Amino acid sequence: MAAVSAPSRHLLTLLALLPLALLHLWLAADLAPFELWTMLASAEHSFEFLQLQLSALPRLSMALLTGAALGLSGSLLQQITQNRLVSPMTIGASSGAWLGLVLATLLVPTFAAGHGQWAALLGALLAVGLVLLIAGRSGIGGLPLVLGGMAINLLLGALAAGLVLINNQYTQGLFVWGAGDLAQIDWHWVQWLWPKLLLALPLLILAPRPLSLLQLGGDAAQGRGLALWPVMLVLFLAALWLCSVSITAVGLIGFIGLLTPNMAKMLGARTARDELLYSALLGALLLLSTDALALLANRLSGQLVPSGAAAALIGAPVLLWLARRHLAAEDPRGLQLPRGAEHFGWRSALWVAVFALLALTVALGLARGIDGWRLEWPSALVWSLRWPRVLTAASAGAGLAISGLLLQRLLRNPLASPDILGLSAGATLAVMLALIIFGGAALGAVAPLAAFVGSLAVLAVLMLLGRRHRYSPALMALLGISLGALLNAALQFVLAKGSGDSFALLGWLAGSTYRATPVQALGLTLGVLLFGALALLFHRALTLIGIGDGVAASRGLDVPRLRLALLVLVALLCALVTSLLGPVAFLGLLAPHIAVMLGARRVLPQLLLAASLGAVLMLLADWVGRTLIFPLQIPVGIVASVLCGGYFVFLLIRGRLT
Repeated sequence: MAAVSAPSRHLLTLLALLPLALLHLWLAADLAPFELWTMLASAEHSFEFLQLQLSALPRLSMALLTGAALGLSGSLLQQITQNRLVSPMTIGASSGAWLGLVLATLLVPTFAAGHGQWAALLGALLAVGLVLLIAGRSGIGGLPLVLGGMAINLLLGALAAGLVLINNQYTQGLFVWGAGDLAQIDWHWVQWLWPKLLLALPLLILAPRPLSLLQLGGDAAQGRGLALWPVMLVLFLAALWLCSVSITAVGLIGFIGLLTPNMAKMLGARTARDELLYSALLGALLLLSTDALALLANRLSGQLVPSGAAAALIGAPVLLWLARRHLAAEDPRGLQLPRGAEHFGWRSALWVAVFALLALTVALGLARGIDGWRLEWPSALVWSLRWPRVLTAASAGAGLAISGLLLQRLLRNPLASPDILGLSAGATLAVMLALIIFGGAALGAVAPLAAFVGSLAVLAVLMLLGRRHRYSPALMALLGISLGALLNAALQFVLAKGSGDSFALLGWLAGSTYRATPVQALGLTLGVLLFGALALLFHRALTLIGIGDGVAASRGLDVPRLRLALLVLVALLCALVTSLLGPVAFLGLLAPHIAVMLGARRVLPQLLLAASLGAVLMLLADWVGRTLIFPLQIPVGIVASVLCGGYFVFLLIRGRLT
């Protein structure tokens, strides 16, 4: 295919679009091909004709326009950064745009209805700005840009999902929109979108020359008269504009901008102009194909299947393949956190003890009521309601911290945690599938076993995929996030159904403690204590594995079996917490890092300190969720994800600037 000329490739792609468009219309309008042709040729105003004119044809047009815009946006970003793993999704622009639109919809709905693209563009700009701060100038062309973008993606995605869940009167519509949906009821959004995409025409004419110079390197481009940073800024803004208006029109659709430029390169695009144009054509073809699959799934299942979720089911495996292909076994430009203290002394221990005591006092005694704030020991009734959730939050935080530390030590990966590596997503999807099969009772009876199987399955896939590159920290993090995106796409299929069971799980998906019963709280605590004690027994083995497999084997350890046993322990901890509390992001990553920054560098003190810090952070998150918008409550998982994620991003930026 590489030997085929550019005009021939473009013509073949356009020819492939014709039968695909007819198939798409047939699936959308529910008409046989002959009937479809007759309907298009006639002027009969039947119900079928109206469905074709006001639903099927606008949906087809929207798929072509949005796919081309996302493909062009992804090609621009990849050529600017010279990084084949960059796309609106992987640098946080998509989640930033989604968060901007969610905030505008909830705070200023009139403005969002008429000018939502500006809110989306502002959100995307802020997200990308944070990512560039994390990566720095030297990291734009490498992995730090992608990993920083994935961290921002998780943080802003958790914040947007939390806002959607809190405002439950809009939950169904916003969840479907967040999953990306191309369904149309008239030509309004097509007429709104196409004038805003006219920016693509001057881009195709003017952008190829500076992009061609950028391929020579920044210094060489400047030496040939290119005003490097102004040009890059303008091109960045153009790419984010295309992404933002597309998300405003159809919601969050990922992977198109990542896949199409890589496909264009693989199929022979060599010049900057050829790659831009061919990426746009392939974007239209790819999104039309995935939307046809979504329509087919709609017809077979009788349920709504979001187009964005269908695109993610195809795109996430390709991201896995691209990650393994484009990353070396060891990327020296990984993300670094500040080193912190060299030793954990008595002063640090005293500060941690005071902080923990203060957090416990606040969680139990400081409450907000109708008559204002009160600091007092709760009454018998309030105590009976409060202690299970306080114990659940503390135990869950400790369990996530222990599982994160074990993963970081076993894989020698500072970026490892249950959420980053996709274990939480695997457990969540398994619980959702159990709910579909067994009904609402699955949350209490089958959930722990299902969550364990889901976590273990993700771990097995990660170990299989990462073995070739010796479990490179950067690669494992990207593989885990890719698996998480794939599993979350499957999760959107269940949420988009809008059934009673799926809506009953929305609070659980946000990470809630207020449903915890005394028996569940005590069971979680005993389980975390048991698994934590087992982890303590293996502290010497963890120390040796952290140094290296060769050192551990020379000391008589059976490293493969030991690693497998401890990874099963991680899956058990993750399943135990997730089955009761729901998914919680960032805490399992952050607590072990804070322990190291306080000076606990050996396994035993780090394990104890990380568990304590995880418990304290979750206690505070539960209290904030309980009091921030009183009398309403925010699930603890959202608060913990936002607080811990925000602090983690702050640490990354501080580590970059210092």
